[in-house]
Amino acid sequence: MEMSDLSSVLLEHAREKLVVVDAAGTYVYVNEASTEIVGYEPSQLVGDRAIEYVHPDDRTAVLEQFEAVIEATGSSATVRYRHAAADGGWVWLESRFTNPPDQGIEGCVVSSRDISEQVAAEQERRDAESRLRTIAGTVGDVLWMFDGDWEEVLFVNPAYEAVFGQPVSTLEADPQAFLDVVHPDDTPCVREAMKRAASGESVDIEYRVNPAADYGRWVWVRSEPILEDGDVERIVGFSRDITDRRRRERQLAVMDNLLRHNLRNDMSVILGNAECIASEASEPSRGRAEIIRTQGQELLESADKQREIIELLTERSVPEPIDLVPVVTDAVDRIHDSYPDATIETNLPDAATARALHEVELAVMELLENAVRHGSDGTTELSVTVRTRSDGVDIVIRDDCPPIPEVEFRVLTGDWKMDDVYHTSGLGLWLVHWVVDLSDGHIAFERAEGGNTVTVSLPRDS
Repeated sequence: MEMSDLSSVLLEHAREKLVVVDAAGTYVYVNEASTEIVGYEPSQLVGDRAIEYVHPDDRTAVLEQFEAVIEATGSSATVRYRHAAADGGWVWLESRFTNPPDQGIEGCVVSSRDISEQVAAEQERRDAESRLRTIAGTVGDVLWMFDGDWEEVLFVNPAYEAVFGQPVSTLEADPQAFLDVVHPDDTPCVREAMKRAASGESVDIEYRVNPAADYGRWVWVRSEPILEDGDVERIVGFSRDITDRRRRERQLAVMDNLLRHNLRNDMSVILGNAECIASEASEPSRGRAEIIRTQGQELLESADKQREIIELLTERSVPEPIDLVPVVTDAVDRIHDSYPDATIETNLPDAATARALHEVELAVMELLENAVRHGSDGTTELSVTVRTRSDGVDIVIRDDCPPIPEVEFRVLTGDWKMDDVYHTSGLGLWLVHWVVDLSDGHIAFERAEGGNTVTVSLPRDS
């Protein structure tokens, strides 16, 4: 086979659309791939002016590149444009114009490939980014995206400037410039969090920002790594201004400490005097003094429960993997120490790991103690079972007590509104409810004449 014949065969079997356009812009050669790409047979195109098949909006750009190449032998240029298709539509092409030095070719060689899918994907991405920017511009949270090593800002919305006190342009020029507006005492923790995120770990952190506001702004930051083939390609997250919440927490802590301090001091005086009356006075004053002492002691215990609840709601603990078997074992031992006449049977596996707050042991103890106290003579019989499911772990507590009052079990299941007023020992039960709720779990309750069953269900550690 002659070399010219071989070249002709190769051209006809090429996957790209290959054409030759003369200096006047007329098709003088078109290969067979054109049929697959634009739907026209080569004979339909040869002799026609190529520019007539170019979308009107793209003709200026195409002509500029063509004219520049046709005037300089050996030059080339690449341009994107829409080419008419035989079905009446348009096909996006990426064409390379070349003016070869070979004197045997008079005109410009154009090799083109179909990039319609690529252009559609790029447009879809631009549309998505536009929608994201529109949405992000209406929210108060700072939404952001960095590359996997924190060296490029891929996206940040305008809320950044108001919260961090730094122009977005500054951050885009230097992706780690936000560290300059982090409180110096918090910067090491932030850097450590960045390393964890870059290694593929989810991050949840709070810190102070904005030196212009005397670092008076607190932000809650959550980030997630985006993995591709096991590598961290991007890190996305949000930063929420929680200054008001922090301020309320500080106020609450001050009031709580003040109340507990005054309550304990005043109750110590009351209890001291009640004990003196109980030891020195005769009946019925002695009995009344004992009532004062008992009620005062219960009030102090309620204050302790209140403190545990305040700490639970303000410390922003997050669920973590916890083996519930030693948790239940320790809780049972502590209840045994306080109520030696109670019988507690356990049915425990070797291990049962769930995701829960570390306060889950307080919740288990509260449920056990509540059951013992509901018993008539302190000889309550209890059973505690820990069982695993495919998606969770259950702690099942059964007692032989009379049916628990409706108001109290509705506190457990969260069906009782917090603004409803009632008389109950339920501060501890509120603690149970919130521990389970903040652990993304739930509580089920069954009442019967022969006893009560409380089932605490917690998500399994994945």
